[in-house]
Amino acid sequence: MVPIVFVHGIRVSATMWDPVRSRLDRPSAAVDLPGHGSRRGEPFTMEAAVQAVADAIEGVAGSGGRAVVAGLSLGGYVGIAAAGRFPGRVAGLVAMGCTASPGRRAGIHRSVASLAARDPGLANRISAYGLRRLLPGPAGEALVAGGLSCEVAPQVVEAVAGHDQLAALAAYPGRVWLVNGARDPFRADERAFLRACRNGRLIHLPRRGHLGVLAAPGPLARLLDDLCDQVDPAPHDREERSESRV
Repeated sequence: MVPIVFVHGIRVSATMWDPVRSRLDRPSAAVDLPGHGSRRGEPFTMEAAVQAVADAIEGVAGSGGRAVVAGLSLGGYVGIAAAGRFPGRVAGLVAMGCTASPGRRAGIHRSVASLAARDPGLANRISAYGLRRLLPGPAGEALVAGGLSCEVAPQVVEAVAGHDQLAALAAYPGRVWLVNGARDPFRADERAFLRACRNGRLIHLPRRGHLGVLAAPGPLARLLDDLCDQVDPAPHDREERSESRV
């Protein structure tokens, strides 16, 4: 049974995936990226983030083993980079809420990140309040449980902006599922991302926004289990592109 490695979003940590992981029927691991959670204070680079994913795959799947990588937002961008860098280790990729080109609204993202880094304590408190309001209950608590790291936001924005996600997708021969909430603004360039995939599928989650995909951890866990069951035993180059709603 292929395991899953989960990758979190900006400023939060691996704990954001706890409600989903507890409902899975397969082994899983969740990684803290540099500058986040247990690695708060470390500089964030895309290279270091990808290596963290590779280390997590080895931890859950063993030396030379493979795992499906599932990430949301920043975690999705890092997952794409990891698939392009280590295609033999990534059995499949579930990239959620990360199909907006980094150049789109880059100036806005840089401004917000810079503002958050000026007073990270205040930004962390505001973020914690907003995340709990957006996702009341266990899902929201999981987002803040590992601590928040708004100070790393400028490094993250620059690292994502400097990485070519479409080239990484084109280099990866395995199965890719682009999963977006139907109301997520980060799905803006999903068609271009789908075209870049050699073996891709686009899935829309009705009535969900960017973080709203986490609001129902049970259905999300079942979706991930179903997708993992579709992973072939070995990488292949068969091309397939499709779209569906769940």
